[in-house]
Amino acid sequence: MRSRPLLLAVLMAVSLASHADFRDGMQAARRGDYVSAYNEWLPLANRGNSDAQNNLGVLYERGQGVPRDLAAAVDWYRKAAEQGNASAQNNLGVCYERGLGVAQDPREAARWYLLAANRGELNAQNNIGVLHERGQGVAQDLQQALSWYRRAAGRGSPQAQNNLGVLYERGAGVPQDAASAARWYRAAAEQGHATAQNNLGVLYASGRGLPQDLAQANFWFTVSASRGNQNGAQNRDSTARRLTDAQRAQVEKLLAEWQARQAGRQAAR
Repeated sequence: MRSRPLLLAVLMAVSLASHADFRDGMQAARRGDYVSAYNEWLPLANRGNSDAQNNLGVLYERGQGVPRDLAAAVDWYRKAAEQGNASAQNNLGVCYERGLGVAQDPREAARWYLLAANRGELNAQNNIGVLHERGQGVAQDLQQALSWYRRAAGRGSPQAQNNLGVLYERGAGVPQDAASAARWYRAAAEQGHATAQNNLGVLYASGRGLPQDLAQANFWFTVSASRGNQNGAQNRDSTARRLTDAQRAQVEKLLAEWQARQAGRQAAR
C-alpha cells in the first residue's frame, strides 16, 4: 500500500525549472540516457537547484547513470527537502521508512511525509495515510488515514484510491460498503494499478458491490497478472477454468478494448 514513485514518475512530478540544462536533463532521462541527465543536473544541484538535487537522489537510489549509492541518494534528497522540495521530502520519508541509506525510523519518515503532504505531494499524502492506518511512526488513526487517502484519491492517486477501496471493503473506519470499494478500485484499476485490478476482479467474481460477472472478473485478473501481480495470476487461472465459450469470447473482447485504450493513452502523452 505504500507508494514509492518510480524514476520517471518522480521526474515528471517535480516542477520544471526554467534552466535549459534542467530541461535537457529531463529529456535525457526520458530517453534512458541517465549519464547525460546526471551531467546536466550535477552543476545545477551544486548551485542549489532543489529539483536537480532531488533527481540526482533518484539516480543514486536507482543506480541509473551512476553506481547505486543510497547514502548519496539520502544526501541529495536531504539537501532538496530542507529547501522545501515536496518530492524530495517524500523520497526522504521513504528512505527513513524503509531504512535505505539511513537507520530505519518511522517517526522521521512520518515527519517528512507530513511536510510533503501538506505541500500537496500526492505520494506523501498516501504514505502518511498508510502510516496512520498501520500506527507506524504516528498514532494509529483510521480517520486520519481516510482523510489523507481521500485527499490523494480525489486528485487521482491510484495508490490512495486502492487503499481507500480496501477500507470500504473491510469496513475499517467507515461503514462496510462494497459498492464504494468497487468504485475506488475501478478508478485505480483504470490507471493500471495491479493490486486494484485484482481487487476489482474479486468483487466481480463474488458479486459484492457489483453484479456477479465471471468474464469481467477474469478480464481484470488477466490484466493484473500481466503487470506481475501473483494474486491476479492465481485468480485468472482459477476463473479461466470456469468460463463458458461465450465468456471466453467476452474476455478476449474486453482485453482488446483495454489494449486499445492503453495505446490511446500512450499516444496522448
